[in-house]
Amino acid sequence: MNGSRLDDFLALSRAHPWELTPFSESLADGARAQVWDTGVLCIEPAVPGNRDLVLSCGIHGNETAPIELCERLLNAILSGRLTCRQRLLFIFGNPAAMNLGVREVEENLNRLFSGAHARGEKRNHERERAARLEQYVTRFFEARDGAERLHYDLHTAIRPSAYEKFAIYPFTHGAPYSRQQLAFLCSAGVETILLADGPTTTFSYFSAHGFGAHAFTVELGKVMPFGQNDARRFAAMERNLEQLISEPDWQPPALDLNQLRVFRVCQEITKQSEQFRFHFADTIANFSAFAAGTLLAEDGEQQWFAQEQQEAVVFPNAGVANGQRAALMVTTAELTTDMLA
Repeated sequence: MNGSRLDDFLALSRAHPWELTPFSESLADGARAQVWDTGVLCIEPAVPGNRDLVLSCGIHGNETAPIELCERLLNAILSGRLTCRQRLLFIFGNPAAMNLGVREVEENLNRLFSGAHARGEKRNHERERAARLEQYVTRFFEARDGAERLHYDLHTAIRPSAYEKFAIYPFTHGAPYSRQQLAFLCSAGVETILLADGPTTTFSYFSAHGFGAHAFTVELGKVMPFGQNDARRFAAMERNLEQLISEPDWQPPALDLNQLRVFRVCQEITKQSEQFRFHFADTIANFSAFAAGTLLAEDGEQQWFAQEQQEAVVFPNAGVANGQRAALMVTTAELTTDMLA
């Protein structure tokens, strides 16, 4: 790719953080690399396999490990070290926030999908970006019928976790859970699964609900600055993605349900005012558990208590905007074979 504009696509995107004029280039193996916008690049193999794969990262700009992982995969494809045999859409979600080293510039991008960007009077770059990302995912998935649709939205969490890697399985509206996808996650080192209990405005739910994609929000550890991530901690996920991209018939090892640790949502804590506060330390790890009856948070006269034994907290963040989720409370659940397909 000597002299190619794609030599450093992430740097190019960060230099044009909100918009980039589309262009395309041919790769040595006959595939076509199409830049649709800043941070959005589609690889179209000459003879694609039967999977259409979206890999998104950097929806929050300071979640650097997935950004570096996706950049390694992209560079391996562009250089010819990795042959792309599936249709593949890379999305580096929020280059402007990456440049600032922050989670968001004005608003949480991962709360703006499924049309949430158009609700209310507020207008900002992140809302415009969410609308465009929806259009790109729609364009990608609707380009052909019959392929298996996949979307892994890769993140890292603000705080440490009792279980370093975990995935949120979007609400299925009664459809069974995918045995194969759980096997993929498990073999990628993601052995903790949180089953969502309803529709959300996250990127993964948008793909799952709108296009029947197997889609997941995947948390790969704790937020670190660029250059300070230990790639060895994500090696299993990177290896699985390489196999998925380059081997059309590749399948993960068979699922052992006993390896999975499964949680379900039992209550949601929503911040309503600036009086909101938690009754536990700001440094508490994800999946820290509380006994039933423990006071968890209060907002003026409203209080939240743990309702079940060993109720654990996930994604606590008192700094969210009013009206947004400040924490999820979860408890252990069981996945049985009759819930899988």
